[in-house]
Amino acid sequence: MPVILDACAMIAFLRDEPGAEQVEAFFRHDHCMAHAVNVCEVYYDFFRAENEATAKNAVTDLVALGLKIKEDMDQPFWQEIGRLKAEIKRISLADCFAVALAKRINASIVTSDHHEFDSIAESGLCKILFIR
Repeated sequence: MPVILDACAMIAFLRDEPGAEQVEAFFRHDHCMAHAVNVCEVYYDFFRAENEATAKNAVTDLVALGLKIKEDMDQPFWQEIGRLKAEIKRISLADCFAVALAKRINASIVTSDHHEFDSIAESGLCKILFIR
């Protein structure tokens, strides 16, 4: 079953934070994907904390493990993102990309971000797998 990794899950894995082992297991047993906007968040996080080379290496490492970066951006997709952001008050625009992608391909989202995703999990909008 495909899973969508949000930025928090990818960062936890790359920084060997709590939950990293669970993300690693998804790389071994599932088809991992992330929207380019969520990969951009990872790139930004590593660039800000360290430098551009580290940011590029972080993304390269994820792709080497099998991460497929999805760049969906057709009109129905971005309209769904706008609708999600308007209707769900406690979610970032970037996380709306993960939700829209999960809905589009019937996948689960892997995250550590309860603040953003608890309400999504409760609503049943898509399946959320928390790594911690």
